[in-house]
Amino acid sequence: MLMKPTALVAMGTLALWLALASPARAGDEPPAQGFAALEAAGVRIGEIRIRAEDIFDTADPREDNGLFQLANKLHIQTRPEVIERALLFRRGELVSVRLIEETERLLRGNRYLYDVKFSPLQVHDGVVDIEVVTRDTWSLDAGGNASRAGGANAGGIHIAEYNLLGTGTTVTLGRSKNVDRTSTALGLRNSRAFGTWADLSYSHAVNSDGRRDAASVIRPFYALDARWAAGVSASKDDRIDSVYQAGSIQSEYRHRQTQAEAFAGWSQGLVDGWVHRYSLGVAVQDDAYLPEPGLVAPAVLPPDRKLRSPFVRWELTEDRFDRELNRNLIGRPEFFSLGLNATVQLGYATRSLGSSDNALLYTASVSRGFEFRAEDTLIAAAKLSGQFFDGQAHRQRLGVQAQYYRPQGPRWLLYAAGSLDTLTRPDPDEALVLGGEDGLRGYPLRYQSGTHRALFTLEERFYTDLYVWRLFRVGGAAFVDAGRAWGGEMTNATNPGWLANAGVGLRIVNARSAFSNVLHLDIAMPLNSAPDVKRTQFLVKTRTSF
Repeated sequence: MLMKPTALVAMGTLALWLALASPARAGDEPPAQGFAALEAAGVRIGEIRIRAEDIFDTADPREDNGLFQLANKLHIQTRPEVIERALLFRRGELVSVRLIEETERLLRGNRYLYDVKFSPLQVHDGVVDIEVVTRDTWSLDAGGNASRAGGANAGGIHIAEYNLLGTGTTVTLGRSKNVDRTSTALGLRNSRAFGTWADLSYSHAVNSDGRRDAASVIRPFYALDARWAAGVSASKDDRIDSVYQAGSIQSEYRHRQTQAEAFAGWSQGLVDGWVHRYSLGVAVQDDAYLPEPGLVAPAVLPPDRKLRSPFVRWELTEDRFDRELNRNLIGRPEFFSLGLNATVQLGYATRSLGSSDNALLYTASVSRGFEFRAEDTLIAAAKLSGQFFDGQAHRQRLGVQAQYYRPQGPRWLLYAAGSLDTLTRPDPDEALVLGGEDGLRGYPLRYQSGTHRALFTLEERFYTDLYVWRLFRVGGAAFVDAGRAWGGEMTNATNPGWLANAGVGLRIVNARSAFSNVLHLDIAMPLNSAPDVKRTQFLVKTRTSF
C-alpha cells in the first residue's frame, strides 16, 4: 500500500524529534595532541606499527553479535602494506604534525576505511614509535538501487567490490536505467597501482543509445610536498543528447565525442605554507553531431569540431585545512580546504595540428574559505572556461558559488548556499538546466533552461544521535530552494520567472559500508507552480553529502 505524502512527512518528523531527544554524542577527536610536543622536542620516528582492524569491534558489547562476527569473517581486511605505502612519513624522520594530519586526510579519503587513528607509543632515546590503527568498512556492494527526482525514476542492479582482496582495488559491474539511457557498465580502479602512487582506471559501458570507453594512468601530485606528476587519459563516447523545454524533450541528436590528454608536471613542493605546480601537456577533443533516424532533431545542429591544443597549467595551493564534524556528513570527520586554491590553464588549438579553428582555450578556477566567530565557515569559489577566436569569447561558461555553515549547537546547523552561472555564445545544444535533479527540489526534471541560472538554498540541518544497529546514522533537514534559468531559445514559456519550493527530508547514512553515500528522502512543495507542476514532489536519491 502506498502512503500519502502527508503521512510520510509526519512519520519523518516524528522520527527526527525522537532522535533529537537522545543525549548529544561526543565529537571524534583529532590526532593525539601529544605529537605537537614530540615535534617541538625534535623527536624522530622509530617503529611504525600498522594495525588494520575488522569492520566491527567485537570487544565492544554493542558490536559483539553473531551478524557482526559473521561480517568480520567474510570480509578480507585491508592489507597492512597498503596502509603503510600510503603514509607520508617514514622511520628515521622527525615527527611532523603536518604530515600526520595530511596522511589522515588522504587515508580517510579511501572509501574502504571507516576510521583512522594515530597514536604515539613509548619514547626512548629521542625516538618515538607510532601506531596507526585503521578500521575497515564493508566493501562488497551487491544489490539494487532506486531513486526519484524531478518526477523521473532511476535505478538498477549492480555488484561492486571497493577493496578487492584487501588491496584497495575497486571493481564494479552493473546495469542501470535513468531518464536518458539504459546502461551496462564495467569499471576498474586502483589509486595505488603496483604499490606506487599511480592511479589506474578503466571503464566500459554499453548503452541503449551507444557506448562509452575510458582509461587513464595518472601519477598525481598526491601530497602537498609531491615534486612531480604525469599521466595520460582517453575516452570515447557515443550517445544521444536531448534538448529540454519545460521539463519535456523537444529534440534529440547523436553526439560522438573523443577526448585525450597527456601531461607532465613539476613543483618545488611545500614552501612557507604554499605550493606552486606547473604542468605542460597536449589535449585532443573531437565532437561530431548527427541527426538520429526516428528522432526529432534540433533546427540547427552544433558544428562538428576538432581541437588539438598544447597547454600550460599553473596551480596554487595554500596549506590551510579545518577539521570539523557534522557538516556534510553525519558523525565522521570532514576536512575543509580554507586556504587559497587556484588553477589556470591556457592552450592554443591550431589548424596546423589538425584543429577546426585557431583558438585560445582557457580554464580557470579559484576558491577560498573564511572563518567567522568561533565556528562559522564560508567557502567561496568561481570557475571560468571557454574559447577565444574571431575576436570574441565563445562557448564560455562562468560560475560563482558560496556555501555558508553556521553551527547552532552539537546537533543543529544552518546551511546556506548560492550559485550563479552564465553562458556566452554557447553552441545550440548547450544550456543551463534547473529542476528537481539540479537543486530545485519541488519541480520536474530540467524544468527550466537557458543561458543564465541562479539557485539559492537555505537549510536547517539536524544531526541526531541515532546509530541504528550500529550501522545507520540519521539526520534531517527543513529547506527552501529558490532559482531561475533564463535566456536563450529554450526558456520555459509557461513558467519563465523565479521559482521556489519548501520541504523537509530525512538523511540516512550506512556508516559501516564503503558505499556510504547519504540517502535523501525528501518531500518538496512548489510555492509558485504552474498547473503543469504537481503540488508535491517525493524525491529518493543518494548524494555524496548531506
